[in-house]
Amino acid sequence: MGRGWASERLIEAAQGGDAESIAAVIHGAHPHVRRFAEHLCASPQDAEDAAQEALIVLFRKIGSLRASAALASWMFRIVRNECVRRTRRLFDQHGEETGAGLAASAEEEVLRRLEADLLAQAIRALPEAQRRVLIMRDVLGYPGRTVAGSLGLSVPAMKSHLHRARAALRTSLKS
Repeated sequence: MGRGWASERLIEAAQGGDAESIAAVIHGAHPHVRRFAEHLCASPQDAEDAAQEALIVLFRKIGSLRASAALASWMFRIVRNECVRRTRRLFDQHGEETGAGLAASAEEEVLRRLEADLLAQAIRALPEAQRRVLIMRDVLGYPGRTVAGSLGLSVPAMKSHLHRARAALRTSLKS
């Protein structure tokens, strides 16, 4: 990422506060950050939001970046964290809507959180296509045709990914 869209000198000028350099770094980073977010986030909207959040952080904190060579890994870490945060928020909202957010005791709350962590780990372990289909269909509740269309899949292929994802989750959660 670093050599393809921003030279070390441009990054250093941006770190020094040069407005044109900052704008050039952000403009060059956007397509790379967006593409990475699309692979991690549950929906195209979340991907765009995560990419925008990462670019805002870049704008605000580029001066604190220690090494210009670390820019790509720094940006991707921000995107990954933002996608994870958005997915967790979806799970939390879904749990509250179904009443799962109410725990009768501290012990039940700990068990609920452990189960949620196990589920999140199992979902993260799925292949990317299966994970995206599962999240869009089962978590976000999008219709099958919408999921297939937004992921560039045929409806039968989307159903196959969904079936495999659900089966893998069941197997993973049984053990």
